[in-house]
Amino acid sequence: MEALFNEWLWKEEYWLPPGIGWRDTEMKEGEGRFPLPRDLLYSLPLAVAFIALRYVFERLFADPLSRLFGVKDQVRLPVAPIPKLETFYTQTSRQPSHSDVVGLGKQCDLSQRKIQTWFRHRRNQDRPSRTKKFWEATWRFLFYLGSFIGGLASLINTSWFWDPSECWRDYPKQPVADAHYWYYILEMSFYLSLLLCVSVDVKRKDFKEQVIHHIATIFLIGFSYCANFVRVGTLVMLLHDSSDFILESGKMFHYAGWSWLCDPMFIVFALVFLLTRLVVFPCRVIHTTLVLSMDFFQPFFGYYFFNALLLVLQALHVFWAYLILRMIWKFAFMGKVQGDERSDEESEVDDDEEEDQEEENSWAQRKGTINSKLASLADNCVLNNLTNQRSISSRLPKAR
Repeated sequence: MEALFNEWLWKEEYWLPPGIGWRDTEMKEGEGRFPLPRDLLYSLPLAVAFIALRYVFERLFADPLSRLFGVKDQVRLPVAPIPKLETFYTQTSRQPSHSDVVGLGKQCDLSQRKIQTWFRHRRNQDRPSRTKKFWEATWRFLFYLGSFIGGLASLINTSWFWDPSECWRDYPKQPVADAHYWYYILEMSFYLSLLLCVSVDVKRKDFKEQVIHHIATIFLIGFSYCANFVRVGTLVMLLHDSSDFILESGKMFHYAGWSWLCDPMFIVFALVFLLTRLVVFPCRVIHTTLVLSMDFFQPFFGYYFFNALLLVLQALHVFWAYLILRMIWKFAFMGKVQGDERSDEESEVDDDEEEDQEEENSWAQRKGTINSKLASLADNCVLNNLTNQRSISSRLPKAR
């Protein structure tokens, strides 16, 4: 089995340029570490360790921090227990179609509006609270910030940080420093933990794009390590971390209700994101992998596969840049950011609930106004009747 695995998966033409074999990549003692596929196996237990560490961190540190920041969970309207609707919600669909609403209305003897309101409030009950969102943002902020600082410290003195063409000098026989090795392993472990927790994390409108991003990132990290594209890979990870920790800090301020900090943080994040993902990434990273690398070796399977993954990431960057530019448009013409274009998947529930509450409040105000007007009208009617009665009584003697 091992021989068959090595024959089909680890073929030299898949991972190495033409004319180079695995023997050419062997390092002598003292030359350094050459990346081996088995090194990535350490990322699996580390991913589980990240999940456990996150659980402990959220309960022991993020929870007190959320109270310190003044994070308050929204008060949600209670849902009346209706067994038939609850069965449909848990077993069939959380968002019934119009025909389903009509059928459920007949079964429960309720109007369509009440059925829709019940499902809306029921979905709202399952949504994560602001506190949970704050925990998640705090955890990601801490990792991205530490990863960015550590990655920058390990790369700032390297030659390929300033000259991308140095990524391919002496390729593929390039030793990997211990700092870059752990940078790779920790990044891959973290994204594996995010992928494993994707079902319990807060779902947003770009949920599918996030899953694709995590999978593409894991494949990119794993393949680039096995093919010894480590120098380019470290640059890609550093560019991503440079804006991610700013985004997570902005989320923290948003969930805490610190609106005076949200808009400045969003402006900083937008500038860093657009600069790194739409300028530096395609002009420096993709350019060096597509064009400059051709000066050092001939194309092979790994060349095409690696660049395909980079182009997938760039397509996602364009998608998120579109959302960010929409928010900038709103910021420029409305004076502030009206919500997050990447907001929660069920974010419209809050809006509908607020509309229901506003409608109930406005109806209560209208009802009070109507009652006061009716009371005034009734008083006027009584006074008019008394006045007419007096005038009639005064005229009776003359009539007699």
